[in-house]
Order: sequence, then C-alpha cells, then structure tokens
Amino acid sequence: MKAEELRRLAERGMIAAAALADHVSRQRHHYIALTRLNRPIGIFLLLWPTWWALLIAGQGRPDGWVFTVFTCGVVLMRSAGCVINDYADRQFDGRVRRTRERPLATGTVTPREALYLFATLVGMAFLLVLTLNRLTILLSFAGILLAVTYPYTKRHTYLPQFHLGLAFGWSIPMAFAAQTHALPPTTWLLLTANVLWAVVYDTIYAMVDRADDIKIGVKSTAILFADLDRHIIGAVQAMMLLSLLMVGAREHLHWPYYLGLGVAAALMAYHQTLIRDRDPQACFRAFLHNNWVGIAICLGLAIDYLLA
Repeated sequence: MKAEELRRLAERGMIAAAALADHVSRQRHHYIALTRLNRPIGIFLLLWPTWWALLIAGQGRPDGWVFTVFTCGVVLMRSAGCVINDYADRQFDGRVRRTRERPLATGTVTPREALYLFATLVGMAFLLVLTLNRLTILLSFAGILLAVTYPYTKRHTYLPQFHLGLAFGWSIPMAFAAQTHALPPTTWLLLTANVLWAVVYDTIYAMVDRADDIKIGVKSTAILFADLDRHIIGAVQAMMLLSLLMVGAREHLHWPYYLGLGVAAALMAYHQTLIRDRDPQACFRAFLHNNWVGIAICLGLAIDYLLA
C-alpha cells in the first residue's frame, strides 16, 4: 500500500474517531439520564440490602474485594436495569407525564444505542463477577434474567413489584455465595424481607402514576390494591419487619440491630402519613424517603458487629 493511501486511511480513521467522540460528548447527558445516574435513589435502594447481606455473611467484616465488586456491580446493574426498562417502555413513556421526557421517549437516544449501552453495562458487571467463585457466577445468570424480564411483567401481571423485589434482591444470595460459598437459611429470610420492602416502596412509587397507568394499560400493585393500598402497604411493612426480626434471632444479633429496626418502623409509620391522601407528590416523597429505612437497618447492623 502506498504512503498516500495510508495517509488517507489514517485521516479517515481520525475523522471517524473525532465524530464518534463528538457524538458521545453530545449524547453524554442523555446517556446519564437513561441510566438514571443523575437520580441515584435506585442505586441506594439496591445497595442497602446488598450491604446488609455482605455484613451478615462476613460477620461484620466482609472481604474487601467482594465488597468492592458488589458495590460497583450494584451501580452497573441498576443502570443497566434502567436502560432495559426504558427500552421496554419506550412506547408507553411518552404517554405518562412523569416519564415523557425520558431519552428513548423523546428520541434523543435510539433503541439500538440503548441496547448497546445495556450490553456494555451488563458485560462490565459480569467481568467483575468472574473474579468471584463458581456459585456466585452461576447465580449471576439468574440475576441477569430477572433484570431483563422485569419490565415486561407490567404487561401481564398486577404483581410486577414482586418481580422487581427479586431482581433488586438477587444480590443477596450472590453476596452470601461470594462470601461464604454457601446459601444458608438467613439468605432466603433476607431476600424475603427485601422483596417485601420492594413491594412497599414500588407500590408507593406506582401510586404516583396510577391514573396514567390505568389509561395506557400498564399493571401494578397500586392498581390491584385500589382503595386498600395504604392498608395492604402497612401489612407488607409489618411482614418485612417480622422477616428482619427473624434474621436477627437466627444470627444472634443485639440491641443496635433492633434499634435500627425500630427506627425503620418509625420511618415507615411516617410514610403512611405521607400517602394518606394519595397525593402524587407526597407519594413520591414517601418513595424517596425509603432510602432512610435502608440506612437505618444498615447502620444498626454495622454498629452491632462493631460492638460485638
């Protein structure tokens, strides 16, 4: 190949690379919006149960690398979950007031770009998991399946919040597997508590969009529970706390843990007052405030093990 041809190829490559860099730069804030990195509440709601599991599985001293893998994995998989959720809902989001400005609904990000981004995020998370043991790697496939299928459950069942709880909580068995190479009974108690918690906060979240969801045919527990929503949410909150009390008894935890549960119970009572009139803005505040429930329980665990 002549030097002139090589020079032209190099120039074309540089132009293409510059165009790609410019495109990524212009699209960066749209990608951030698509992955919800600008709204980290979902990361926290996924992170706290993961840390509960790591603290219990590691008896307060989880392996440093395992802790790092799961913390980074939470950010990656929550972001991936948002992308695939918006991909699945791209025909609906434009018809809902709260979601009509999402990148896929407005066309600022294409479906193909969203799938590429989803695959990249999942691939990065899986590379992290590959540094852990075989049981954790096997469990990760179920986690990916739960994340991919969750958005489509809203078309077929009024109970997608239970599926979300499994998807958000699957880091719990993975954390026990990574830390202990086993899945003791506490694993499933903690997972049950997390599924119940997800039903609580995501039902409150769905109450924000209930009117729009009924119009477009999207299903949720908020629609299923109807006028009994507050009462059923209260019952599920009680079942969540009972599951966590059983975790404490099985793991022989002490007063700091139970104090954390007490604070969590008080916060949940406050959430009941926020959703009392079913005002969408108040319901959204209650949803966001669930972050403090996770913090209270996590701090109770951490202090319990620190003082042990």
